[in-house]
Amino acid sequence: METDSLLTGSVNGVSGDYGSSTGAEDRGSPGSRRTSCTVAGDLCMVGGDTDDEDLYIQQAVVFIEDAIQFRSINHRVDARSLRLYRWYYSRICQWGLGLTIAVVLLLAFVERPSSLSASSDPRHRSPPWEPPCGFTESIEMVCLVIFTLDLAVKSYLIGWEELRKNKWLIGYTVVISVSTIDWVLSVSMVCDEKLRVRRLLRPFFLLQNSSLMKKTLKCIKRTLPEIASVILLLALHLCLFTMIGMLLFAKSEDPDKNEEWKLHFRSLPNSLTSLLVLLTTANNPDVMIPAYSLNRGYSIFFVTFSVIGTYCLMNLLTAIIYNQFRGYLLMSVQTSIIRRRLGIRAAFQVLSCQGAQRAVEEHVQVDVVLKVMSRVQMKCYYRAAITTDAQQYADVGYMDREQFTKIFDALDKDHIKEHPPLPQYNSPVLQRCQVIFSHYYVTILGNAVALANVICICTVLVLNSEKSTAERDNFIMEIINLCFILYYLFEMCVKIFAFGWRGYLSYRNNIFDGFLTILLLVLQFTIYVTYRLPYSDWDPSSHGVMSLWEMLRLINMLIVFRFLRIIPDIKLMALVASTLLDLVKNLRAFAGILMVVYYVFAVFGIWLFEGAIKPPPEMSVPSNSSMGNITSSMECGTYEQLGYWPNNFDDFAASLILLYDVMVVNNWQAFMDAYSRYTTEWSKIYFVCWWLTSSVMWVNLFVALILENFIYKWDRSHRCSVTDVERIRYETSVQLMFREQIQEPTEEELLCQLHQHPHLHIHW
Repeated sequence: METDSLLTGSVNGVSGDYGSSTGAEDRGSPGSRRTSCTVAGDLCMVGGDTDDEDLYIQQAVVFIEDAIQFRSINHRVDARSLRLYRWYYSRICQWGLGLTIAVVLLLAFVERPSSLSASSDPRHRSPPWEPPCGFTESIEMVCLVIFTLDLAVKSYLIGWEELRKNKWLIGYTVVISVSTIDWVLSVSMVCDEKLRVRRLLRPFFLLQNSSLMKKTLKCIKRTLPEIASVILLLALHLCLFTMIGMLLFAKSEDPDKNEEWKLHFRSLPNSLTSLLVLLTTANNPDVMIPAYSLNRGYSIFFVTFSVIGTYCLMNLLTAIIYNQFRGYLLMSVQTSIIRRRLGIRAAFQVLSCQGAQRAVEEHVQVDVVLKVMSRVQMKCYYRAAITTDAQQYADVGYMDREQFTKIFDALDKDHIKEHPPLPQYNSPVLQRCQVIFSHYYVTILGNAVALANVICICTVLVLNSEKSTAERDNFIMEIINLCFILYYLFEMCVKIFAFGWRGYLSYRNNIFDGFLTILLLVLQFTIYVTYRLPYSDWDPSSHGVMSLWEMLRLINMLIVFRFLRIIPDIKLMALVASTLLDLVKNLRAFAGILMVVYYVFAVFGIWLFEGAIKPPPEMSVPSNSSMGNITSSMECGTYEQLGYWPNNFDDFAASLILLYDVMVVNNWQAFMDAYSRYTTEWSKIYFVCWWLTSSVMWVNLFVALILENFIYKWDRSHRCSVTDVERIRYETSVQLMFREQIQEPTEEELLCQLHQHPHLHIHW
């Protein structure tokens, strides 16, 4: 193993582990910190020749880039490895790896059974295109080769000792090996195998490539014991009421009183299923109607079950999940902050080793820092801010550790783009017009006009709702649209006049409005070219790709969409919208794990239930008369009577939609009942497991994360006005959302972590 011994000295004790190897699972949670390390010295005794200085600068560049990206610094630090490391984490390599993961996951839509058909309804689904043997297998093999190279590079960069400790990379090796063996078996069987194990393993490639997903999995693992206790209580509640229900609605001698027993309490599995579905309210009040029609007192049983189970235990489960999982963002931020501080401290340490004299005083030269910053790959405004702060010490010529750390505080803040200055006009008239058109009331007027436009469209749609396309008065609608679009064009032009091109485009709302305005103008011009100028007897028939009514409908949809411009001008609405945007940006790991769960359950569903439900032969080519007769003869509320034929496990895309329908829990009992009738009663276990995983666990986790994000933004909106935010140059980023709760690592802890670096080999 190739290493560079850079620092010498002495140290006593050990410390907690804040960093992990490249691509490894994060081990630096706040609860695992150990601070029993006592530093006895801080002396660097390395010579300062030119080659060493170049290596130190290269190491500092990489450590700072690790800090920027919240990466672990526990990797090789020799010159050749650092060049490989920077190439591996370059944008093109990471995008290529992400594209490879996306391709291997998307193969499930093309492989047999293929999802390449317009409809998933087996009654009139055309035969999908089936790829020839070797087509998807060739693509998959290319992906596996790329994953093997990725594993080889990661393993080399962290070294053999770290690789043996890294469970994710060991799992990566096993998954690639099993996938390759399964691929060979598939090709040897000429793609005629019934089971592809590697399809089930593909989501692992997505998990192992995201440190945020690994952190989320750790949080979920930590939350599972508390969730299991409540689920056990729910199971006890369900079993208790099942036994009471079977005793209460036992079969009697009077056939007229056996309807409840016949439909819902005929057997133990039937009783459990009925009450489990009632727990989700999907079959309420259908489940109690037969008994309730005989005696209203029976409603006490069902109401008591729902109040205790649905409104008490299920909401208690939500509260427990929120309480246990609310620290997800805090733990993630804590680990990220520690990694950032450790990377910056490591950069200072290697830069201070360019000579024994400077090392004793723990100083770094300003020109060396500027040289390092010129090589670091980072956003330009961060580089400008850090360089400006570093140049403040140019007169002294060097900076100490605290000063060096302080100049990187800009990384913890998000850049607020400054709007360019307004253009200068010499004419007093133009200056007065500029003041008027740049006023905030112009935006308010534009919002009022957009609201009036939407009201007009709504009125016309209501008046024409019963009319066919030929009977609609397209002339009136076109005149209304033309007037409003001309105003939108006028508003765009005066704002460009007042703010200038650069100033106009510096506002996101203006970009949104301008893009839609230009798009509306293009559509209007297309209408006039195709149908000429509007007149009272416009012919709505199609003269090209789209008919007149379709073009007008598209214009109206764009106008309605343009009404979203009012969101930033209403504080509470803007707060909710920003919360949703932050969820999209910052909770990608949560969505990624949900996608993994969907993928795994969809593959299992295809294995278990592909082709299980087939429509009767007389329904293969449905007609209105035959469908009416067949539907009337089916039991109400069943899979067949409701026409749920497109919801099946016959291909991957259809499986995902069916799983979503079950997650929503509306009529999910129809799917569970159908597959239990067409296959076996044991199929209910699959649907119950999916309900527990998706609806009970993931939906509650999502609610917890939304609450955490929204509460933070709500509290912050009351402490800081929009004007105050605009005045500052930088704004605190999402990584410091929990700034007050974050525990900063001490200097002693950081030095202990540097001492434990597997390749830096610091000796104190």
